[in-house]
Amino acid sequence: MTVLVITGTGTEVGKTITTAAVAGTALAAGRSVAVLKPAQTGVRPDERGDADEVARLAGAVTTLELARYPEPLAPATAARRAGLAPVRAHEVAEAAAELATGHELVLVEGAGGLLVRFDDEGGTLADAARLLGAPVLVVASAGLGTLNTTELTARELRHRGLDFAGVVIGSWPNDPDLASRCNVADLPVVTGAPLLGAVPSGTGALTPADFRTAAPSWLSPELGGTWDAVAFSARCAL
Repeated sequence: MTVLVITGTGTEVGKTITTAAVAGTALAAGRSVAVLKPAQTGVRPDERGDADEVARLAGAVTTLELARYPEPLAPATAARRAGLAPVRAHEVAEAAAELATGHELVLVEGAGGLLVRFDDEGGTLADAARLLGAPVLVVASAGLGTLNTTELTARELRHRGLDFAGVVIGSWPNDPDLASRCNVADLPVVTGAPLLGAVPSGTGALTPADFRTAAPSWLSPELGGTWDAVAFSARCAL
């Protein structure tokens, strides 16, 4: 794949750290990588955004942020309240396509979930993915409630005719509870898509060197890593 769109089932599910893991794994394999953040919300002009965090952890990636809004809100709402121009889905697709001319992998990291609005006309990350014809990777939480939100996201992807690459658990707990362990088996069933990785909780606090060394072990071969879904599921079932 040249462009991979990365969305979450909501906020705070580990989307940025997962994006960094995918980027770091690709860099370790010798691929050139760009990370596009269409709309960054909740940060001041002088603060580091999600794309900056990906670059800090993953290494020498090209980063591009199309718009930044100060309040931690959905992009359309944040743009409206700040009196700034919103991001349009076609602008996201055009920027990703341009980055793809000079990079072997472009990661487009959304804001929150798949249908979070970029503008007041209802443009979303799903629309950008459709324009790009790019696969969508869904980052989900581990615990109770994730089956519903992840299945809803999967249904929407299929309803729109989008290529659903699979699911990564974005913050796998050090001491997983019963629901989290059962969800490892249930997520592929309810989504009809493979589980492509599990990123351990707290990995954003690793040094960049340690993060880059470990990242491939959190992701399946489909994402360039060495993570074994069958072995992981077997351990969770014990």
